[in-house]
Amino acid sequence: MINKERAINTFFEYVKINSETGNEKNMSQRLAEDLRKLGFKVHVDNAGEKCQSNGNNVYCFVEGTFDAEPLLFSAHMDTVKPGVGIEPYIDGKYIRSKTDTILGADDKSGVAAIMEALRVVKEKNLPHRPLEIVFTISEEKGLLGAKNLEFDRLKAKNAIVIDSSGNAGDIKIQAPGKKHVIMEVAGIASHAGACPEKGISSIMVASEAIANMKLLRIDEETTANIGSFIAPGPNNIVCSHAEITAEIRSMSSDKLDDQLHHMMECFEKASKRHGAQITSEVVTDYEPYRLDDNIDIVNLIKKKCRDFGIGTSVFADGGGSDANIYNKNGINAVAIGTGMDFVHTTKEQLFIDDFIKTIEVLVAVMDIQ
Repeated sequence: MINKERAINTFFEYVKINSETGNEKNMSQRLAEDLRKLGFKVHVDNAGEKCQSNGNNVYCFVEGTFDAEPLLFSAHMDTVKPGVGIEPYIDGKYIRSKTDTILGADDKSGVAAIMEALRVVKEKNLPHRPLEIVFTISEEKGLLGAKNLEFDRLKAKNAIVIDSSGNAGDIKIQAPGKKHVIMEVAGIASHAGACPEKGISSIMVASEAIANMKLLRIDEETTANIGSFIAPGPNNIVCSHAEITAEIRSMSSDKLDDQLHHMMECFEKASKRHGAQITSEVVTDYEPYRLDDNIDIVNLIKKKCRDFGIGTSVFADGGGSDANIYNKNGINAVAIGTGMDFVHTTKEQLFIDDFIKTIEVLVAVMDIQ
């Protein structure tokens, strides 16, 4: 039933469209055009203005052939860097990039899978429930596209986000929340040779604070990482300014707050001891979610996977997705795999068999039976 060659060609066409986060205009226009060619109702919002992007979220609404609860399918159209000039090719059982770029399977494999499923439903005139499709921008920048969706347009209470490693049988029912922190340390500049004692080194303050932190794997639910430490200046001047960026992730909102308090306390103690000043900015990128493994949407995916002989498992990992935002807005959302692996690296690849299986499952869950 699935047109494997067409599905792969669609994926190839999509990854060749440059759409690093913030530059999704051409991709969003292409998706809206492709959906309209299928005869579906399409809406494009103005989320790009709020996300500092030249693209916008794309919505599609397909009336059901029978009266049933609508189901939402979602994937994001943006990619991480380096994602310009991607040249995909088939290497045995995988699709990879010829050049020193990512492949863009995260998440154009999800986008292409949804599009092929819709084409199959349309051309085979298959019975299906009402379908809602959302392709988001700026997912890689903190789920910004999803945060700025027009949720009043969506009626579905259950959603499948096609954006994970593994295959369609791997159902992500839990993901962490994430905060990011920007900390600035203000010391006092002085000549490093003539009068260093008159200065306050922002580098020393920040280094002391970081040395006293619990970082990386905190416990089975929580991680924390220093992403950058920037303190430019000449060697002969006591450095007066340092900027540190960090992130915290946890399956528990309380643990997110506890780790943030611990890291802030380390900075405060170090700055007080040396007489420096600190300012900070804390942003909650998204909240954690945890779903029961026996809810309707999980059981539906499991049933359809069994029909195709696909093994299933429920899991949690340390990455967020648009599913975090859907769950926060009252839509039970799980993420499923597409066969992508080594995402966010130039070794990224897509396992073709899993990609096709994902499409088969999508077509099956669109059915009301």
